[in-house]
Amino acid sequence: MRFLAVSVSLCGLLFFLLACGYRVAGRGSRLPEGWKTIAVPALQNKTLRYRIEQRLTEAVIREFLARAKYRIVPDAAGADAVVRGEVSSIESTAVLFDAATGRATTVLITVRLKVRLEEVESGRVVWQNDNYLFREEYEVSTDVASFFDEQNPALDRLAGDFAAAFVAALLENF
Repeated sequence: MRFLAVSVSLCGLLFFLLACGYRVAGRGSRLPEGWKTIAVPALQNKTLRYRIEQRLTEAVIREFLARAKYRIVPDAAGADAVVRGEVSSIESTAVLFDAATGRATTVLITVRLKVRLEEVESGRVVWQNDNYLFREEYEVSTDVASFFDEQNPALDRLAGDFAAAFVAALLENF
């Protein structure tokens, strides 16, 4: 008798979940099924930071290769879609200071980007975000003898975060 009651309860719960439209989020894709090739040319750099666009572009390519079935090429010729974007600004701001010396010990890097995905054939914008904002902190050593510049590793982490968010937004249909 108890088994029957548990079975009925489980069936009722299952029916309730199905009736409520429960499903796993993020299934499917925003991208047309017929696409096979996506072009990822270098982002434009509107800042004075040397090669920041290359770091971000390389991270996007790595993320696409790791997570998607598309062939990734450097230019739009022969591609089904093309990623276009620009690094709008990059700022470094000291956020923590050594009380004894007054020197910065933690710096915050902020990067703002504009990115869109266009269908090559029609020129139609499939996806766009003009206000991507990413931040990453890094520490500055106060000991000159053991100094190691943490800015480049921080930029690499920031590029990876941007690429992961961008590719997820395209592929996971949120």
